[in-house]
Amino acid sequence: MDSKKGLEQVKVFAPASVANVSCGFDVLGFALQSPGDEIIARRVESSSKLEIVTVTGANGMLPTSVEKNTAGVAAQMLLDYLECEFGIELEIHKKMPLGSGLGSSAASSVGAVVAVNRLLGSPLEDKELLQFAAEGERVACGTAHLDNVAPSLLGGVVFIRDQESADVFALECPKPLFATVVHPQIEIKTEDTRKILRRDIPLKKAVTQWGNVGGLVAGLLKGDYGLISRSLHDEIIEPVRSVLIPGFDKVKEAAINADVLGSGISGSGPSVFALSSTRGTAVRAGKRMQGAFDKIGLENECYISKVNEQGPQILEEK
Repeated sequence: MDSKKGLEQVKVFAPASVANVSCGFDVLGFALQSPGDEIIARRVESSSKLEIVTVTGANGMLPTSVEKNTAGVAAQMLLDYLECEFGIELEIHKKMPLGSGLGSSAASSVGAVVAVNRLLGSPLEDKELLQFAAEGERVACGTAHLDNVAPSLLGGVVFIRDQESADVFALECPKPLFATVVHPQIEIKTEDTRKILRRDIPLKKAVTQWGNVGGLVAGLLKGDYGLISRSLHDEIIEPVRSVLIPGFDKVKEAAINADVLGSGISGSGPSVFALSSTRGTAVRAGKRMQGAFDKIGLENECYISKVNEQGPQILEEK
């Protein structure tokens, strides 16, 4: 690739995401409008290497080593694939909590590959970037799962039919559809929450679960809020993971009592999400969910947003 052409610097916002969406473990996720990460990719003609020069907002908890950083790994794989002949500096500005269940590592990986791809003149389509962003997830939790990466990269609600072949597609969703996400100030590592999951599932629970997945997908496509609400139930994962989230049952109860469509764990937790058909309901649910965490003395943050159908945004080019 000719090092004398193209942009000098690109700044990208990559959104947080809610994975699983209750019943859709590892196969469903949607993007949020906020929070998210900002990644800057800068061309360096005097070098042929990728370097992470700045990481902010992580309190020193994230490595600057390319080989150990999710954004670094994803960007390096992309650069190797495209046979880039010049160096690139990355700045990673974390605008969301780590270990929150909001796809923090995915947002960084997505932001990095989108910024680098744009810096190189956009030789790949967004969906082609998915395989590179997913490798960043492997560094974070040991598995290149797509339920955070795909919605963060592609926007909207995304269904993952097959992880290995990255067979993913966007789902139309009713408009409006609002998400409330409350993040308690504790950290839960995805790799730890995956270890406690049961490997054997009773057939009756499995049948109920895939009925809910089908119902949720159909509800989204049909714009049927009632069907969405009836389907937002997790028979298998939530009962196991919820014990790691202090006050979860009360928080979920507070959301349901605010007349949301449904509520559950965002990703592997500890964040708790709810879906609503109006902003007013979403805001009311957020206040009540926060109140439930407040009662047990757990500091928390609340995010309200529509489902983000755009995905990453180019904030600056020069």
